[in-house]
Amino acid sequence: MSTIPPNPQGDLMRAAPVNMAVAQPPKSKATSKQSNNANPKAKTQMHRRSRTGCYTCRLRRKKCDEGTPMCTACKHLGLSCEYKRPMWWSNNDARRQHKDDIKMIIKRKKLSEKASHTIQTSVSSPPGLSHSLPTSATFSDPLDRTRSASIDSQFAFNFNSPPTVQDYGSYNPHMLPSHSDFMFNMSPYEIDVKTERQMFVNDVPTLRESTVSTFSTYHTPPPAGTVLPSYPMDGEWTEQVYQERRESLAEETLNCNFFDFSHGLNTNTRQVDIELEDNDQQLLDHFIQYVLPTIFPILETNQHGSVGTDLILPALQNNKGYLHCCLMIAAQHFKATMNIQGEEIDNDIMRHRQATILALCEALNKDENHHQILDATLGLIFFQSCVGRFDDSLPDIPWHQHFQAVHSLVTKLDLPRIVSETNDQSAQTPFNMTLTSWIDILGSTMQGRAPTFAHTYREKHLSTTNPSLGLRELMGCDDHVMYLISEIACLEALKKEGMDDITLCQHVHALGDQIGLTEAHDSGPKMPFNANGSLSPKQLSKNITSAFRLAARIYLCSLVPGFSPSQASCVGLVEKLTSVLHFIPSGPGGYDRSLAWVYLIGGSVSGANSSFRQFFNDRIAQLGDAANYGSFGGVVSLLTEVWQQADNSQPSPSANGSTEAPYISWRDVMQMRGWDYLLI
Repeated sequence: MSTIPPNPQGDLMRAAPVNMAVAQPPKSKATSKQSNNANPKAKTQMHRRSRTGCYTCRLRRKKCDEGTPMCTACKHLGLSCEYKRPMWWSNNDARRQHKDDIKMIIKRKKLSEKASHTIQTSVSSPPGLSHSLPTSATFSDPLDRTRSASIDSQFAFNFNSPPTVQDYGSYNPHMLPSHSDFMFNMSPYEIDVKTERQMFVNDVPTLRESTVSTFSTYHTPPPAGTVLPSYPMDGEWTEQVYQERRESLAEETLNCNFFDFSHGLNTNTRQVDIELEDNDQQLLDHFIQYVLPTIFPILETNQHGSVGTDLILPALQNNKGYLHCCLMIAAQHFKATMNIQGEEIDNDIMRHRQATILALCEALNKDENHHQILDATLGLIFFQSCVGRFDDSLPDIPWHQHFQAVHSLVTKLDLPRIVSETNDQSAQTPFNMTLTSWIDILGSTMQGRAPTFAHTYREKHLSTTNPSLGLRELMGCDDHVMYLISEIACLEALKKEGMDDITLCQHVHALGDQIGLTEAHDSGPKMPFNANGSLSPKQLSKNITSAFRLAARIYLCSLVPGFSPSQASCVGLVEKLTSVLHFIPSGPGGYDRSLAWVYLIGGSVSGANSSFRQFFNDRIAQLGDAANYGSFGGVVSLLTEVWQQADNSQPSPSANGSTEAPYISWRDVMQMRGWDYLLI
């Protein structure tokens, strides 16, 4: 089932159609009699139903044109079109839940269509009067943001203490009786409260960021004079109201000061004054308009758009190496998205790439401005993985060589000690250390080595007072799951060094138990949208964490001697991962491109008949051109190679006498093809 996110721009207001009654001439008896004597065979054919339509249309009781691979109705509404009998069809509760999810998708689809119609008819309206759908939820969870001093683990590996979560009270809503008559006698209505921020580059308006909070009374009200009782409530309507209010209070409290980058004043605009040549000015405009919104989509959701204006744009003004890095990335993105080939665009890429390296070398020789050097070096690694093409033949320095400089700079700035020894829970997390950790952990799995700062992650995982590095805020996955992925990478490195099978299996079992502890308070994936259609960052992070957790289990199982993708445990994990990924918003405005590593790990062990492959191809189609570049584009090409080799390989006999599919290592395929890129 596709989960297309709400359109971030549009209008919820549209004039209601007016029904006009028209008098009809009375029908004669002869006409009525003739109608009653109609051909009974034709009348019977009108009620004949097709039994070969897709199950989605059959669930909705709609006519299906039986198009392949998707019928017209499912394709128009962005639904999953299934002609093969799905598992939820035979379960009444699952069928009811599936139908409710489809209704929610159709509702958002209709709202988006109304919004686009209104935008086309009101182009001349001032920016402040144009409404849009909410782009993200307003609150974040303070429970997951607890952080203070960590303990000294002495690099010991002991995971016997599950994380604790404090209880919190619920809000008890009530209403003044004197207002009840006034409230329940009014017509249903909606109120949009909009906040906008406009960004200017050299006094030219470029990017507008807006958020709308919607209050709606489109619920069936109780009788006039009814006073809402306290919990527990009786009745379907009051139960729904209480549930929605409770979910809204459980939403995360927004903390725009979580990281250490400086936040500007509460203004609606932030101007960028950079003197550039005409060609470079076009690249800068392209970076701000098209590249910037795609770099940290989950972080932008958690920070409400402050990342671009408070972190990246100020760095463009005062960091020469960072500026050239972003201009190089803009040229690469322009080349990839526009499918442009030629010396001019290649010269722009190489010119700014060389300027970035030169600026970094000059700063390193002066041994100053280490923070700025680290910003630019991390940009060379991470931005490249977001927009670069895997088949680009232009000469470049491998990402892991850049990371050696990052290691040196992080150590010189003493960031590991800062994140481990801080005792102030309100202290801001160094953003560069968070981004370094994300690259370090997942990058180590690309090379089959232990993470560079593995001891820091181990101490953070064992800490009961300061466990967070901000990885969940940055990319959506819970920090503890990322720490366990680091431990699995360490175990793989020990396996390469010759660890015996018995000890290896003992560690695999222990790490599997630790992954299970992270599921203690997980209620399962849900649609990451609030009742008003806005995105819920908290639920989105829970869904992403579930996906990474299952990918970590698959990664861990692949270390067991004699592992085969056709084993029942592996097949079950891939199917579970596929079901969780259905709850990740898809399309160009979704978050599939932030889950490149998850798709790589799960897809590399999916069989030819696995539902994962069809699901992955559907997500590629929904992404369109965005699936051809960045880490996601690299995963698409790599999985194509892996699947081709796996499907052409002959099954081998197993120890119990059955045949098993051979395990084709995606890392071996990369080495064979000479691919040396980062897929995170």
